[in-house]
Amino acid sequence: MADPFGDPSDPGNRPARLAVGVVGTGRVGPALGAALQLAGHRVVAASGVSLASQRRAEALLPGVRLVSPPQVLAAADLVLLTVPDDALADLVAGLAATGAVRPGQILVHTSGAHGVKVLEPATRAGALPLALHPAMTFTGTGVDLARLAGCPFGVTAPEELRPVAEALVVEMGGEPEWVPEEVRPLYHTALAHGANHLVTLVAQALELLRTAGVAEPGRLLGPLLGAALDNSLRSGDAALTGPVARGDAGTVRRHLHQLGTVAPDIGQAYRAMARATAQRAVRSGSLKEESAAALLDVLNEENP
Repeated sequence: MADPFGDPSDPGNRPARLAVGVVGTGRVGPALGAALQLAGHRVVAASGVSLASQRRAEALLPGVRLVSPPQVLAAADLVLLTVPDDALADLVAGLAATGAVRPGQILVHTSGAHGVKVLEPATRAGALPLALHPAMTFTGTGVDLARLAGCPFGVTAPEELRPVAEALVVEMGGEPEWVPEEVRPLYHTALAHGANHLVTLVAQALELLRTAGVAEPGRLLGPLLGAALDNSLRSGDAALTGPVARGDAGTVRRHLHQLGTVAPDIGQAYRAMARATAQRAVRSGSLKEESAAALLDVLNEENP
């Protein structure tokens, strides 16, 4: 296959301008479409069902017509499939079965959970398959365009399409991180566990501080959480601090008593995370096994 993009590291070798279509105008699709448009490509069509999706498309892709998915494919050289993970396989199979996919058409999905195997029905029809997952959270607003600068993309692609994948990521402002097909589910598990559960933990901490009467809990938590995140990214388990890492079973018991009184549901999450923290602290050598045993006894008590 002739390489339409050339060497993406050569600033004089810019990719050919492409007609871009977006199938799925949730938070991700319009932002990536807008980023490609800023790079000189042209978004020609998009599809979105809900009113919110249509409004996002109008805000980030003004003037772009909203049509059905097959009509998007009919108009575009490069198609972004930005639908939920569980909807992707059926969408691809349906588009391929109806003959909507054209040979040579670049088909890109943005699901972190899938590699290019999910695109096989379209690949058999002659499409060029790419999996480009931006590893960031999206708001569905223009703010996302600035955040794409330097954003890592988890990229899975056939060997012959790696230059195409790299060029597209660079044009959107991102940096490619190559992820083999077979570990794509593990890659996505790691990101979801870290990012999604972090939001839950922070929201729970904010709730407890409000219950404690703190008027601006975010202002109190911000510096602490920022430092903890920075330290953990730099040092891993060596960044562990607090009563669990120190083996302060009495303090943990008092925490559980407070949670049992004001927020039992958060208490269950605290127990689970405290157990995991103790285990990691033992493995890293920062917590002695006898101290960990005393902690686990407290964590297993029904009414501390």
